[in-house]
Amino acid sequence: MADPAMSVTPYWEVTFDADGDVDGAQRDRLLAGVARRGVRDLVLFAHGWNNDRSGATRLYSRFFAPVPGLVPAARIGYVGIVWPSMRFSDEPVPDLPRSVAAGPARRPALDEDTRHALLETFPGRATVVEQIARMLEQRPSEEAELEEFRRLVRLLVDVVPPGPQALFAADTVAEGVPQDDPRMFSGSAAEVCEEFAGALARLEDPRQVAGVGLPNPWDGAHELLRQATYYAMKRRAGTVGERGLGPLVGRLAGAVPRVRVHLVGHSFGGRLVSFALRGLPEGVRAVKSVTLLQAAFSHYAFAARLPHDPRAGGVLQGQQNRVDGPLVCCHSRHDSALGTMYPLASRMAGDARGLTEAFGVGRLLGAKWGALGYDGVQAVPGTRACTLAEALARPLPTSGCVNVDAAAVVRRGGAPSGAHSDIVHPELARVVLAAGRVR
Repeated sequence: MADPAMSVTPYWEVTFDADGDVDGAQRDRLLAGVARRGVRDLVLFAHGWNNDRSGATRLYSRFFAPVPGLVPAARIGYVGIVWPSMRFSDEPVPDLPRSVAAGPARRPALDEDTRHALLETFPGRATVVEQIARMLEQRPSEEAELEEFRRLVRLLVDVVPPGPQALFAADTVAEGVPQDDPRMFSGSAAEVCEEFAGALARLEDPRQVAGVGLPNPWDGAHELLRQATYYAMKRRAGTVGERGLGPLVGRLAGAVPRVRVHLVGHSFGGRLVSFALRGLPEGVRAVKSVTLLQAAFSHYAFAARLPHDPRAGGVLQGQQNRVDGPLVCCHSRHDSALGTMYPLASRMAGDARGLTEAFGVGRLLGAKWGALGYDGVQAVPGTRACTLAEALARPLPTSGCVNVDAAAVVRRGGAPSGAHSDIVHPELARVVLAAGRVR
């Protein structure tokens, strides 16, 4: 049941595949164990981008470690959700050893750790991965080679995959408007790569002026690969949440009716646990809180209507009402993965305007392509907002959406992801407990 390296007990691990199918033996151990151990509050945590199970387990162990000391009388059980995602090794994770947290500084070529992660995350694509790695190493000068590189990336991530995953990539839905392929896979590959390259350069040196002295587009090609990979992770997260975790929570509620479920998700794991609300069986009210940590999906996902398009709404509109408690969104302005690269990649899902034309790099806060983890839930009436200190000083609201500005602690990390993975803090563990009224 419990990993010897895990900081808390009782702890269960539950693994899902890319289509949301759960490991049956792990599911059965969880259902039986929660009932046998008399668990009252069950915290289920979904990681974001990780290279392997061991990285996810380390995250869970470190995040959960302070909880028993904070609420010693509570009967808490812990679940680590493992699903097939990946992290590029050049993205730093504070406090983890370099071999786990980050590879060398950003460079066009693929390092061995990232290459291995791509092979694990996209099985059966070894030849494609090798071709991509070779092109990033050689950086051919012909524009046609950038087009070929993008074709290989598209083949790797399978933009329109067979099976259920194809339905879970959208953040917003417009009435009568079919979802387009991401613009990063259409139009000019050179222009797309130049946009990514410019955004990366300004992250590393904010003094650079947009459109002046753009780096080699192959720097942007590396980022195109990263963002295409994350597009696939975003799609998987929705699939696993709705088709896997939601039904599992329904089974838990049926097997152990008194258990109080608390969902926690980091990055794309925030998308996963949010889509689980849409997958809950009718009438299930077991979810008592949802806490999103630097969630990597649209800040309009829960909105009934978008401010810039009254025909459209968030893909999860109204799903916060499936929670018998609050949906708490922790966000930080120090998260450059969500403050700069996420809006750029999201805009490339269908808008023809350039990044600098649309907003300018310094004006992404509040832009229509913003992420929950950067500026919180938007366009949902009644959403409350507070600082982290305020959230910990007084009771949180008992329902609805709550934005918590966590920039006081979520602040460490270098380019390209900034503080995106700086989430292991006792204060954030306390937010999870406060959201669920775990005592």
